[in-house]
Amino acid sequence: MTMKIAVFVSGGGTNLQAIIDNIRNGYLNGVSISLVVASNSEAYALTRAAENNIPSTVLSAKSFTSREAWDDAVLKAVTDSGAELIVLAGYLSLLGEKTVKAYSNRIINIHPALIPSFCGAGMYGIKPHKAVLARGVKVSGATVHYVNEKYDEGPIILQKAVDVLPDDTPESLQKRIMKECEQVILPKAIRLIADGKVTIENNIAYVKE
Repeated sequence: MTMKIAVFVSGGGTNLQAIIDNIRNGYLNGVSISLVVASNSEAYALTRAAENNIPSTVLSAKSFTSREAWDDAVLKAVTDSGAELIVLAGYLSLLGEKTVKAYSNRIINIHPALIPSFCGAGMYGIKPHKAVLARGVKVSGATVHYVNEKYDEGPIILQKAVDVLPDDTPESLQKRIMKECEQVILPKAIRLIADGKVTIENNIAYVKE
């Protein structure tokens, strides 16, 4: 049985590529991407989708008369694709209320820091890495978590850490976390969910590996 996923993107799509690669190499056997949703038409992730014959659509909230109309369009696109799980892979918009409710406990996000540190509204892209270096912490990493109505507050599924090096720049730290953390634990979380090994109780995710 195949689990269909919809992958939401805003930029280069490196995490989308990691999912595609893991489907191709068999690690994500039984998983298929039914739709890629981009928040802007310039996202290189759309090129990655096209190159792999994956259906895609651009749904920018700015293109709709209201946030509610955008939310309706997003929910319809995902539902029509048959997706059972929404994967936010470098997606910079906060999902609408209807979509979050309809896909309760079926939306996951990758955040480029160790939640609950360096997260919340405004903490996206390069910003968490700048904040990590400014604070002088010695360890950072990435977190895969379920999505609810608030930024980065859903149950944590997986986390992976790397050391912050003395000569790190925000860019070097970002690149290392993408490669060593994000692109490892996001496919792993999808695999665990597809295998029915993640349960949620009282806002805590329990993983059976």
